[in-house]
Amino acid sequence: MPRKPKALVLDSWAIMAYFQDEPAGEKVANIIADAHDDDIPLLMSVVNAGEVWYIITRKTSAPDADQAIRQIRDLGIKFVDADWDLAHGAGYFKSRNRMSFGDCFAAALAKQRKAHLVTGDSEFKQIEAEIAITWL
Repeated sequence: MPRKPKALVLDSWAIMAYFQDEPAGEKVANIIADAHDDDIPLLMSVVNAGEVWYIITRKTSAPDADQAIRQIRDLGIKFVDADWDLAHGAGYFKSRNRMSFGDCFAAALAKQRKAHLVTGDSEFKQIEAEIAITWL
């Protein structure tokens, strides 16, 4: 990372790469460890946490998904509730871009907190000029 970010926002793509031991998952693990070393807050929208939960539930089971959510929290990732300001920001991104609404929440949280978004999802390429992205 060129400059130390104020915070890091992880989207569901990054977390799923981590859980599925994909090549990008190792990068996610390193980013999380570095963030802890540098006292950089790790954030995730509850909307994106919900995406992780339903993806894992579909693939395996609800208890596995519940365990995954506990693991995310154990990694020191703080869930941020979706209040009106965050929903409004997500709506802004959705109104201007062809993105999933979940991805819009991750983008809005990154913009709101002046954070870097950690992702490998190419859907975010269209908003690179509006938010800082740490690509996996």
